[in-house]
Amino acid sequence: MMKGIIPKNKTKGTDFCGVKDYYFIIRSDLGCYMQSSNFNKGLDITIFSLHPACQNGDHYLGHQDGYFYIIKGDSYRMVTDLSTDSGAVVYSLHPNCQVGDHYLSALGNFYIIFQGKGTYRKTTNLNQDTDAVEYDLQPNCRDGLYYWGLPNHCYFLKPVLEWGVEYWKGTKFHEDECVDVYSVHPDVINFLPGGLSVTKGPAFGIWENIKTITNDSNTPVTWQKRINKKVGYNKEKMSKITHNWKIATSASTESGALSGLIVKCQFSFSAEYGGSHVSTENESWNEATEVDEQLSFELKPNESLYLWQYKLGLGQESVLFCRDLMIDDEPNPPGEIPLPPAQT
Repeated sequence: MMKGIIPKNKTKGTDFCGVKDYYFIIRSDLGCYMQSSNFNKGLDITIFSLHPACQNGDHYLGHQDGYFYIIKGDSYRMVTDLSTDSGAVVYSLHPNCQVGDHYLSALGNFYIIFQGKGTYRKTTNLNQDTDAVEYDLQPNCRDGLYYWGLPNHCYFLKPVLEWGVEYWKGTKFHEDECVDVYSVHPDVINFLPGGLSVTKGPAFGIWENIKTITNDSNTPVTWQKRINKKVGYNKEKMSKITHNWKIATSASTESGALSGLIVKCQFSFSAEYGGSHVSTENESWNEATEVDEQLSFELKPNESLYLWQYKLGLGQESVLFCRDLMIDDEPNPPGEIPLPPAQT
């Protein structure tokens, strides 16, 4: 069964957090983060670049004091702006507050989720572990993919089930104090790792027969011709995934390049999360264009040759047309995948 959204423990440097009135999604693999005032309605979506010093954290959380906290190992970095690393200061993480699976801040407290143990710790200071108390996680609150908080509520992204991508809102994880459950807007889902498998459909890779050449005569012939093929990335089609996003001027990428980066990541994911587990780094990610290639070969009497091109897509849409052709005398598509496996 395809799970769609990749959970936090399988994608380093990716997390949710909240500061004041905004939700944030951090994607270190893309080098940027999303800000939105409402995940359910997809409001006020802006993409900012992620400062190098703020990338690849183990955990991200926001606090009502306006600071972002980035946890790496046994210390944490506090900054007021993830795109500029402003006001950066580093503290050690109290031993009791280390090795959590998720971290968030809400209601004046820090919460550390230990999913494996089925518990969470509440404290008012990650450095001193002051006012600490530990609770059992209520069963309905144990399986979140990501957890985050705003000043007055806690949230977690639920595993993808029959109603799609949803998030829980409440005030306590040890009691089933669910205030509400909301669906996540498609414009937000598109930014999540694995999200395109939900909004577009799972990735596919197929060989397409772009030309068949047959020698119907009883004598060998030399076939020489220019073959027309499409090579590159269907930028126009896929740029729609970012069309409701405002790209901040500080962001180091424009929307077309960002959509390509998101698609490239999607192809690299395992089939479990709607990917193809292939690396497309060496393919052309320029806008798809028609390209001519001069071909010449001998055909034996009554022989047929088949020209195949490999393409990748999402759902029903072809997205990436690979540059290399394969020529075969078999009418069936080649069995091998012409792309290297993604590095995991």
